[in-house]
Amino acid sequence: MFDCGEGVQRQMLIAKTSLNKITKIFISHMHGDHVMGLPGLLQTMALLGRERKLDIYGPAKIREFMQGISRTVQFVLTFQVKIHKIKRAGIVCQEKEYAVHAVRSKHVITSFAYAYVEKSRPGPFYPERAKALGVSEGPLWSKLQKGKEIKLPTGESVRPEDVMGQPRLGRKIVYTGDTRPFRGLKVFAEGADMLIHDSTLGDELAARAEEYGHSTVDQAAESAKEAGVKQLVLTHISQRYEDTSKWLEQARKIFKNAVVAEDFTRIEIPLLEK
Repeated sequence: MFDCGEGVQRQMLIAKTSLNKITKIFISHMHGDHVMGLPGLLQTMALLGRERKLDIYGPAKIREFMQGISRTVQFVLTFQVKIHKIKRAGIVCQEKEYAVHAVRSKHVITSFAYAYVEKSRPGPFYPERAKALGVSEGPLWSKLQKGKEIKLPTGESVRPEDVMGQPRLGRKIVYTGDTRPFRGLKVFAEGADMLIHDSTLGDELAARAEEYGHSTVDQAAESAKEAGVKQLVLTHISQRYEDTSKWLEQARKIFKNAVVAEDFTRIEIPLLEK
C-alpha cells in the first residue's frame, strides 16, 4: 500500500480487499491525509487477530508518529510492526520477486516518490531444445526452468540459457505522492509501465501549485512524456474541480495515454512476454 489516508478502511471494505493481504505500507510524507488512516487500520487488523508482520516505510518522522500512537491509543497489537525510516534515495525494500526504490521528491516537507519494480522472470522454456541435448522430461527440466545448471549422465553440462529464451522484464509502477515537478523523476520513472503523478491543480493555478508543493495537470503530463512512461494516471486532483474531463483532455494533448484516477479504478498491467 502506498500512503494510508483516513478513509482507507471504508474504501477497502467497498472494494472487497482483504486487510490481511497488506504486508507493507509506504508513506510518501507526513501530512495527515497520507498517514491518518494508520491508527484505525492497525487497530482493525489487531481486532481481526492478525499475526502476520507488517512493515511500514517512510520519512524519519514516521517512527515518532507510530510511537505517539502506541502511547496514546489504547489497543494491543497481535502482530509485529516494523518501522523503516528512509533517509536517502535507493532501494528501500528488497524481496524475492520485486524491489521498491525511493527518491526524494519536492513537496513542502520531506517527501519520497516510490517505484515498485518487479524482477525479471525466466524466459520461455523450449522442450525441443532440452530433448535435443539429451535432457529427459522431469526433474531436470524443472531445475533448468529455475535457473540451475544440470549435469547429464554423460558428464556434459546443460545451462538454463541453452534451453530457454531471454529473461522477460518485470513491470514498473511509479508513485510520486505530493510533489512539484522535480529533476530526478525523469531517470527514476524512465520506461515505467505506469506513472501515478500528483496533478492537484490546473495550469491557471500554477503559482499556487508551486507554493503548496504540488504539480499541475500539464506538469504531470510533461513529466510522463520526458520519462517515456507507458501510461500516466492523474491523481490528487483538487476537490474544487467537479468535472475532471477537461483536465484529462488537456493532459492528453501532451501525453496521449493518460487517465484520471477515480475511486475504485482498476487498471490491469499485463506481464511482458518479451
